[in-house]
Amino acid sequence: MGETREPLRRTFDKAADLYEAARPAYPEELFDDLVALAELEPGARLLEIGCATGKATRPLLERGCSVVCLEMGAQLAERARANLAGLPVEIQVGTFEGWEGEPEAFELVYAATTWHWIDPAIRYRKAHRLLRPGGHLAFWSARHAFPAGFDLFFAEIQEVYDAIGESHPGEWPPAPPEQIPDEATEIEASALFEEIQVRRYVWEKRYMAEEYIELLNTFSGHIAMDAAKREQLYREIRRRISRRPDASVRRHWSAILHVARRALEAPAA
Repeated sequence: MGETREPLRRTFDKAADLYEAARPAYPEELFDDLVALAELEPGARLLEIGCATGKATRPLLERGCSVVCLEMGAQLAERARANLAGLPVEIQVGTFEGWEGEPEAFELVYAATTWHWIDPAIRYRKAHRLLRPGGHLAFWSARHAFPAGFDLFFAEIQEVYDAIGESHPGEWPPAPPEQIPDEATEIEASALFEEIQVRRYVWEKRYMAEEYIELLNTFSGHIAMDAAKREQLYREIRRRISRRPDASVRRHWSAILHVARRALEAPAA
């Protein structure tokens, strides 16, 4: 994804108005687990990478932490400032890769559905530098899940993606969420973090046709899609959903939370 990472990660700012309404909230259980696994106390200072509109920021603010947020999209950052007004949060516009920051300043560095956008050659070493001794790194992503009993709409609509030349790479539908590999091996290979802990979550949300299209309009691949292809896809989505008895689809989400303690010493680069 190296060559396409930068242009795709910059598409989200175009969807700032939709992001807050369309993107799902993460489970409260995830934040309870994160606080426990990272041993966060009230007043802990956190760094969030890519806060968007603040969906993963507010739950930790409400649990007594203060947060410095890095958000590369100016419109998303402005929306986050409005959403989080009056709370102990500082939102800066910029990238994690380009941000200097004070070494050993944070109890937690975390990323919600943004870690995969960061240059792998930089992310672990920089997180280690910014964390206090004993601090933790955490990341997770909200992904489309296909557990037993998933809505068959998502298997059937793939033929439309195929017809417009936007096929999903690999197997479709993907493996069920319990079979999706975690990233513990990659964390361990960095030699910068230890005591890796992993937790999994699955939840679901029901969408009417326009709600589902609004969600799609917050995804980088759909934002960047050729307009004619996107209109053909959305026309068929509207048609198929409108013919269903309840005129809705049931989409499952999954997240794999990774939490790891900062190793005392960083190996030579």
